[in-house]
Amino acid sequence: MKNKITCFLFAFVLLLTSVLCIFFPEDEFSESERRVLASFPEISGETILSGDFSKGFEEYATDRFPFRDFFRSVKTYTSEYVFQKSDNNGLILQNGHLTRLDYPLVTDMQDLAANKFSYLYEKFIKGKTDKIYLSIVPDKNYYMDTLKYDYEKLVGKMREGMPYARYIDLFPTLSLSDYYTTDSHWKQECITDAAQTIASEMNVKIDAKYTVNTYPEPFYGVYSGQSLIKVPPDTIKYLTNDILNGCKVLDYNSGMAKPSFMYHMEKAKGKDMYELFLGGNSPLITIENPAAKEVRELVIFRDSFASSLTPLLVPGYSKITLVDIRYIMSDFVGGFVNFEDADVLFLYSTSLLNASTAFK
Repeated sequence: MKNKITCFLFAFVLLLTSVLCIFFPEDEFSESERRVLASFPEISGETILSGDFSKGFEEYATDRFPFRDFFRSVKTYTSEYVFQKSDNNGLILQNGHLTRLDYPLVTDMQDLAANKFSYLYEKFIKGKTDKIYLSIVPDKNYYMDTLKYDYEKLVGKMREGMPYARYIDLFPTLSLSDYYTTDSHWKQECITDAAQTIASEMNVKIDAKYTVNTYPEPFYGVYSGQSLIKVPPDTIKYLTNDILNGCKVLDYNSGMAKPSFMYHMEKAKGKDMYELFLGGNSPLITIENPAAKEVRELVIFRDSFASSLTPLLVPGYSKITLVDIRYIMSDFVGGFVNFEDADVLFLYSTSLLNASTAFK
């Protein structure tokens, strides 16, 4: 009798779940995880025989399961409080900071990144300027007591692969408090020393006073949604002055130059509040500073960390161009960017240099 009841309950749960999967509206994007959810896989003889369909369907079913965030929360708290696990899907909470364990070091990724940067150097930059720099932003695990990879080896691999670039060390200028507690990024109001270090090494003056502004809504970073561990939200602050207010910002995200903003308030209301800084990721952004004391240009090959750092470098340049080769093919860069006598900065986070297949 007991077995019959168990079988009945199991069949009922399967039936109820199936019905809910059919009638529940399907979201295309997970707001909490900040990612696109898996779509239903293509059905064909080839995908079935290769196993791609079954693999794709498993991902689809997992992503579209009814009340998925609720069950993810149950799993999170069970793992943390019942089984006393130190991490949940690679995310941990330590000293009030959520972070993702980025381990181990994949040295092939640094080779791939260095080869890509060297390709850009040889094809577009060599012979036009010798003012070329490399700076690496440590992820916040560097300042935490957790599993971490060999940062010295990562930096060494990049410097070895880019002998034409002068290295600017940011590691001593930062601390854990310079990063958001619920996100991977650094706080703009805390990185003026990092900006000054870069400027000094490039022999440019960026001395300026700023007004510190606070965005009115709480900031729940990418880790807060991915982990579902309840941590107090962050506050986003951004720095302004007359120089930054007078700049002309153009965004080429659509392929054509469109006016944009140093601080994009509309983007801050979207899926990721960090997009307040320069509107977030874009293949190409230019900033023209009419208040510059001399004609001097800077080209930054960058990831998202540069979005909040770049405004702090603006006072020293008449024009800054940001290039993100995750969103523009490297072969196309020369058609949009003038490197003649420009400062060129390769500014990348350790996280991306350990996952450089994202580069095009």
